[in-house]
Amino acid sequence: SANPLDAAAAAAELKPLLVNPEGSGSGGDEPVVFGLLRGEWEQLVDELQVGLSKNVEECVEFAPDGGKVAVRAGPSGSSSGTPGVELRVALQALEIIDSLDYGMAKVADLMIKHVFVPAISNISVTVSVEVLEKSGSTYPASVLNIVPSEELQGYKDGSVLYSRIIDVIKFARKFICVENITWTQSFAKLTWSRISDLVITHFLSEAVPDEASKLIGFQDVIRSTTEFENTLRGMMFISPDRKDGKLTQFVDDVEVHFAVRKRNEILVKARYILVQYDYKNPLASDDHGDSVVDLLFQPEKCFISKSALQLMKLVHGALKDACLSSARVAKEFCYAARDALLLYKAIVPVQLEKQLNSISPVAAIIHNDFYHLSQEILGLAFEYRADFPSGQQKLVVFVDLAPIFSQMADGILRRQIQLAAANLSEAIDGADGFQNTHQSQHCESAKFSIEQVVFILEKIHIMWESVLPRSIYRRSMFHVLGPVFSRITKDMLLIDDMAAEETLQVIIFCLKGLS
Repeated sequence: SANPLDAAAAAAELKPLLVNPEGSGSGGDEPVVFGLLRGEWEQLVDELQVGLSKNVEECVEFAPDGGKVAVRAGPSGSSSGTPGVELRVALQALEIIDSLDYGMAKVADLMIKHVFVPAISNISVTVSVEVLEKSGSTYPASVLNIVPSEELQGYKDGSVLYSRIIDVIKFARKFICVENITWTQSFAKLTWSRISDLVITHFLSEAVPDEASKLIGFQDVIRSTTEFENTLRGMMFISPDRKDGKLTQFVDDVEVHFAVRKRNEILVKARYILVQYDYKNPLASDDHGDSVVDLLFQPEKCFISKSALQLMKLVHGALKDACLSSARVAKEFCYAARDALLLYKAIVPVQLEKQLNSISPVAAIIHNDFYHLSQEILGLAFEYRADFPSGQQKLVVFVDLAPIFSQMADGILRRQIQLAAANLSEAIDGADGFQNTHQSQHCESAKFSIEQVVFILEKIHIMWESVLPRSIYRRSMFHVLGPVFSRITKDMLLIDDMAAEETLQVIIFCLKGLS
């Protein structure tokens, strides 16, 4: 049809008759004529919406490099070779056949790409609109430009950015949607979600304060954002029931966004501390004394790694900030403190697996770290709970972590004792039961065995005494020495008979070695 409005009206009139017509079945009882007519109707509608959509696209031209759009009241030429119709007529016809969103989809996508992206992502730009008069057979055109500007240095409260977006929307409403409310709402439905995401990405997320003291200054951003969405509601661009208030929702939850950012920062710092710390020779540092700490629930001291010291400093800082924050922010700070502690458990034993599976001073220090952290964890609730916001005092707990760290400490120490016992047992095996020590070969074997035992014990003594808490060191040495003396005594008692000189020789070895 030469008149798309007549064709669209005809298609709309036929729709209730051909699409699920009253009285017709959905199976084989449907008259054949309905199927034939429905096929022709569907073909007509498809041709109409494709042709009209192409017509709309030809009325809106975009600069390839973005930042510029020209809208004409009618197409300057038709790519199909048939004469086009005015933009207003094409949109009206699309509305009649319920294909308005289909017809505007391509234009909406290009508006986002070529206009809204540069308008929102670039700080220093301005929006200008130029209306060109009709020239000859050409339809009048309206041109919107996004041009660079040196005057604007930042978004600050966002009012400049929001004013710029409103100018673009007003242009689209006036020249693309021809001031039609229904067409404007269709354009909004196709663009608003992406506009909101661009604003959040390029402005609001970067405006979230870095420090709690700056949260008050964010009130200006909240105010301008609320005014922006209220303006769009007044323009009927977004729904009045606030369900489209994506930006307002974001700024209302700014405390949570702030807290999430701080939580991530804390965890990044904790991971850096744990991964970067050099455990190869922790006892050789110049500030060795700083690593000797008091145990919270024991009248003793122990040596811990710098990573554990820095980690607890980070945890205490997070909990102090929690005490000065609202309930929602405090919750995130407390979870960050918990997660930072759990990072130690997740990273260090894996990173130092080789050292933990051998007798080493590093293993003793890691034991101390876990032991110290378990006691510090028990004290956190007593130290901070009274100062937490009232909503978090009963919800945030740390005591459940203490047994986990205590068990890790016990497991590491138990493994060290087992390794020491295995090495000592292997050394004692070299004496071959301390038999026939009056013979030169057996005498040397027994002597070497005792020397090996003494060497291992001296090594363990040096590694453990300066690191472990005194009570744990004594208990650990008891667990190591007990089996040594028991094994040597047992081997001697298994000897059927021993000459006087053999007995004297073994006694001399033992006294010299263990003295």
